[in-house]
Amino acid sequence: MSWLAKLNLNSIVERLGTFRSSLLLIALIVTCFFCGYRIGNFFHGFQQTTLHQMQQRLDHLYQQQEEHIRRINTLEVELEVERLANQKSQNLLTEIEQQHFKVKTELAFYEKVMAPEKQADGLVIDKLTLSSTASPRHYRFQVVLVQQKVRKRFAKGHIKLVLHGSLKDKPVKLELSKISEITKKQLGFSFQYFQIIEGELTLPEHFSPDQIELSAVMPKSKWQAYQRIDQSYSWADVVQTPKQTTSLILD
Repeated sequence: MSWLAKLNLNSIVERLGTFRSSLLLIALIVTCFFCGYRIGNFFHGFQQTTLHQMQQRLDHLYQQQEEHIRRINTLEVELEVERLANQKSQNLLTEIEQQHFKVKTELAFYEKVMAPEKQADGLVIDKLTLSSTASPRHYRFQVVLVQQKVRKRFAKGHIKLVLHGSLKDKPVKLELSKISEITKKQLGFSFQYFQIIEGELTLPEHFSPDQIELSAVMPKSKWQAYQRIDQSYSWADVVQTPKQTTSLILD
């Protein structure tokens, strides 16, 4: 930068004169403005090109994102449809299994009645069920009796039902007459093939049932010998709670 220090503007003005020095200064200023303008246009064009490229890339990325979102939504819908179809298939399979079991149970029951030679002789308790109702602690019970012995005379007698459980942390035994309005006559049976005895019972408050004892008694008479059948059931095994099912419809 020593050459710049040697420059003497006064000597230059004296040599060129005031007019020529002014023209030189103006020419230098114009040259600087022109160069700055050209350089500015160059960088401006470069920035415009870069921004345009970045905008195109950003638009492409947005488009890909929208396509991915649509694809994800489509897959989620397909997955939900498959889940609903699978659930419906499982429900149908469960229903078919229940119907199949019901048919097998009914077939076995009627086989006992119509083909007693395949079973043991005498009176049997085929089934005991309790169904809960809308009222708390209120149940409907059903007892199915079958005579498996080929005989022309009717089997006559009555049933007894006793509940075992706990009341206020103490073991309690409740007879049916204490928790039901069913009469002794309604508990009687007289049949040749089978009979269903039904009734209702209401459990006391704070009573927790655990076991049920069911007896079928045929007293001795002129036409029949004395016979008594005793069976015990777990409360949880015989109580049936209404199930809430949801039907699925797929278009």
